[in-house]
Amino acid sequence: MKNQLISEITRQMIPYLDNAQMEQLQNVLQHALWGVQITANEGVQQLDRETNTELLDMFLSAKRVEGCSEKTLRYYETSIRRLFVEVDCHVTQMQTDNLRTYLSDYQQQTQCSKGNIDNIRRIMSSFFTWLEDENYILKSPVRRIHKIRSNKTVKETYTDEALETMRDQCGCLRDLAMIDLLASTGMRVGELVHLNRDDIDFENRECVVFGKGSKERPVYFDARTKIHLKNYLESRTDDNPALFVSLLSPYNRLEISGVEVRLRKLGRRLGITKVHPHKFRRTLATRAIDKGMPIEQVQLLLGHAKIDTTMQYAMVNQNNVKISHRKFIS
Repeated sequence: MKNQLISEITRQMIPYLDNAQMEQLQNVLQHALWGVQITANEGVQQLDRETNTELLDMFLSAKRVEGCSEKTLRYYETSIRRLFVEVDCHVTQMQTDNLRTYLSDYQQQTQCSKGNIDNIRRIMSSFFTWLEDENYILKSPVRRIHKIRSNKTVKETYTDEALETMRDQCGCLRDLAMIDLLASTGMRVGELVHLNRDDIDFENRECVVFGKGSKERPVYFDARTKIHLKNYLESRTDDNPALFVSLLSPYNRLEISGVEVRLRKLGRRLGITKVHPHKFRRTLATRAIDKGMPIEQVQLLLGHAKIDTTMQYAMVNQNNVKISHRKFIS
């Protein structure tokens, strides 16, 4: 009860004192209340403050204004609500040790990867940093929980043979155009399914997609993709404005799950492992860097806010590293 009282006093003084003054106030309160027994008085009304749920709703609203997608917001909400269940106290009372224990217990219970645990850490960091910025807490307890290192696995890319095999055996004009568009632009599957026919500029072989955070960016496709897209659109008899639709009536806009299922079945039929829309994106990034495209341009092409994200997608061919070593160093 004593620590809770001190925390509540310091929390309400955050707008009026700097960090040094806040630290001094905490020391004074700890010293003044040393040995004093404090109990809650049921007859005295407790100080009003926002509940955990109210603070979470305010945080999600702030993230929505910043442009986070609804999918990201749901992930944030689920992760933080799980924290509220396991750590049974008000967020302003949560300490670094509480959060470390929560992450450790969660990993043991779910047996999830270190990468997933670090994602949860980043979500908690975003939430508590917002609480700090909004003067609900003095300092985020996640600051002392550092990035969780995980083993980096080399993710596969498509070979030229695999791409050509998928093109030859995909079975319909729609899937051929879809494979070519993914392979030549490196766009996300979510960006692909939101495209409309009018978004395609055939003359300049480009289109504008809406990426994460509703950010627009142009992407470019090659001459082969242009031909296959035109053939597919000319074969359609529906009036749906969507670029890619289902093969059967009522010809609804294709969804992300539909693209994923279609490609997965194609990969199984052809004996190609791990056929997934995102693999086209990784393949494009890797080849672009291997062929000498500046990493900053690859970053713009993929729509990444940080160049570190681009480097995670691209895996430079080791043989190219050897050739560069002989050219520039040996």
